[in-house]
Amino acid sequence: MNTSTATTPGSAAPASVDPRQFKSFAEFYPFYLTEHANRTCRRLHFAGSTLSLACLAMGVLTLNPLWLLAGLLVGYGFAWVGHFGFEKNKPASFKRPLYSFMGDWAMYRDIWLGRVKI
Repeated sequence: MNTSTATTPGSAAPASVDPRQFKSFAEFYPFYLTEHANRTCRRLHFAGSTLSLACLAMGVLTLNPLWLLAGLLVGYGFAWVGHFGFEKNKPASFKRPLYSFMGDWAMYRDIWLGRVKI
């Protein structure tokens, strides 16, 4: 997968782009990054993903499945605030949930690796 676009997510993709058109995650991920051009949105995604991992760890440690629900709520909550409040777009997860979920974690990895700036 070409991650050269990951260092500087471009401007938001035109509203006419339907995320369902992508046939592979490798095709989808560059689009995903354009949907996260706003730095605050990316920071909120990063915070939500980190808190989701903490909730997952708590779920494993306590064997309480409510932590998994909390992880989903906090992760998507932070991401959606980023999209609706700062990016001013609709999350691709509404039309392409699996690729969007994979994109969240690919971007999280790329932030840690310095490929995506926050």
